[in-house]
Amino acid sequence: MEEEAGRVFSNYFVMGVMMNLYESRKEVLVIMPAYNEDHSVERVLEALEQPEIAAFADVLVINDASTDRTPLIVKKHGHMLVTHIFNLGYGSAIQVGYKYAIRRGYKYVIQMDADGQHDPSNVTVIYERLRQEDAPDIVLGSRFLKDSGEYQTSVAKRVAYTIFRFMIRLFTGRKISDPTTGLQGLSRRAVLYYSKFNQFDYTYPDANMIMQMLLLGFQVVEVPAVMYQRHMGKSMHSGLKPVIYMFQMTLSILAVMFRIKVLKEGVPVEKQVEYSQEIMDRSGERGQ
Repeated sequence: MEEEAGRVFSNYFVMGVMMNLYESRKEVLVIMPAYNEDHSVERVLEALEQPEIAAFADVLVINDASTDRTPLIVKKHGHMLVTHIFNLGYGSAIQVGYKYAIRRGYKYVIQMDADGQHDPSNVTVIYERLRQEDAPDIVLGSRFLKDSGEYQTSVAKRVAYTIFRFMIRLFTGRKISDPTTGLQGLSRRAVLYYSKFNQFDYTYPDANMIMQMLLLGFQVVEVPAVMYQRHMGKSMHSGLKPVIYMFQMTLSILAVMFRIKVLKEGVPVEKQVEYSQEIMDRSGERGQ
């Protein structure tokens, strides 16, 4: 019953997107969750409309029940818009974007924030990395690689990053410099996995999802990224929230490890390839 309700809910939002923009579909869908971001979203959209990005990417904004002018600004710029009647949270908004990308046949998804923290110039860098010969499943935009832009953060967050890096390396053998980055590029195979029921954490999708994908055999790489501090609006991790978040995410990472390593849950990457190709073929037939 719950899974069926989810399908109906998803269908409703897909049909609610601005249909007249389907004809201009490109290879990449940039998805941006937005909640009361009218102070920054227009600047981000204008940057994404520059020819070097607009040539290969469509933009979908998931308005998570904003009470300000966010949806009006998106409509003014003519981008695709999904509006939640109720605030469902960051993870749910992101997953709606994944479902839309799969249904419309996009080859790649790049997710970024609408608050201006993620420089839109990162989109081109991530896109180029996704298209390279080794064809990674997930490209993480990292704040902490050698060629990344300068980024200052609080002591509490630095402690959290250190713990998450250690846990990921302990359980997967991989060194990930920025395990909490929200700036990511995904192949269709990764998006397909995330779009399905119970395969994406819609409450706290963060280092735990990176751990999950590494354990399942998805190829995850990092690229240097340019990011900025949030200067306006309210962050999801303000006040004591970083401390609470650190404990919640630590428990979630342990739960992911137990579920995959001990209970053997999850679908291996090899089985995703065949299904992903089948979905792409169906999408192509509908588009003809």
